Amino acid sequence: MGSVGFIGLGNMGSHMARSLLRAGRRVVVNDVCQTAMRKLEEEGATAAASPSALAAAVGAGTLITMLPSCAAVREVYTEALAAPGFAAELCIDCSTVEPGTATTVASWAAAQAGAAFVDAPVSGGVGGAEQATLTFMVGAQEEATVRRAEPLLLQMGRSVVHCGEVGSGQAVKLCNNLVLATTMLAVSEGMLLGSKLGVDPNTLAQVFNASTARSWSSEVYNPCPGVMEGVPASRDYEGGFSHDLMLKDLSLALRAAAQAGAPAPSGEHAMRLYSMSAASGLAGKDFGGRRCTPRHSPRLTRVLCSPRLTLLYSLHLTVLASPYYSPHLTVLASPYCT
Repeated sequence: MGSVGFIGLGNMGSHMARSLLRAGRRVVVNDVCQTAMRKLEEEGATAAASPSALAAAVGAGTLITMLPSCAAVREVYTEALAAPGFAAELCIDCSTVEPGTATTVASWAAAQAGAAFVDAPVSGGVGGAEQATLTFMVGAQEEATVRRAEPLLLQMGRSVVHCGEVGSGQAVKLCNNLVLATTMLAVSEGMLLGSKLGVDPNTLAQVFNASTARSWSSEVYNPCPGVMEGVPASRDYEGGFSHDLMLKDLSLALRAAAQAGAPAPSGEHAMRLYSMSAASGLAGKDFGGRRCTPRHSPRLTRVLCSPRLTLLYSLHLTVLASPYYSPHLTVLASPYCT
């Protein structure tokens, strides 16, 4: 089996690289966090000091990236592709970025190195990365390229869906996370309401998951503490998909919606709610921590029940209903839209 270079060892990437090690792959890793690299070294990976050093070490293998932003993807590929020793035959970007970034990097890879490129963003969360049960949404120009990438992807996940040409994987992922953001808010609001009405959270979750409220957010990643073990809600919303990352994905999705002329008012409002939550000090916490039952999180309860937030919430509802509201200008001006 050829060597694999893996750049980006965050909550998702570290588990994905670990899955490749367990599958017997030779894995060379790089990340801005030295601690993350050392942990993978202890498990058998080889650390590289930079993307260019990693490119040289991988040889004619495969380069996989899992990075937090469009800018990071462009920066890493700019450096790696320019490395004198770059010879990778296949590049796989698992980051969530705008489709245009995928098509740009694909053109760079082809022009500068003759390398094939696929965008392969993932769904399944940190748990899916840890258990190698991720779904990969793949964009590639040719079916043959998907077949080349598939063995590696199936060592990190259990499902590979070819969505179309390069960039289409990213398009599908943005649609997926737009839905995810709104369903998580709905589940957490329903769980909070049930608690306020005196319903046991476990009973409510059981009913949700056997009825029309069933969703991934309720069944696999329930945001209410005490309902499920092994999810961020069971550990004070640490170690999951942060508010900041959800805001980044929402910004990308809403910008795509603006450019395509596809109204997304629920997504717009979700972005405002997550923005308020992030501004309250929860930016690094899992996005399921936006709302929860009062008895489990006094801090969140104070934020959610404050007169200021109630007023803001009412104002946002009023603004959304206004014929003068211009959501696309707001999204394009967002600091998360890079």
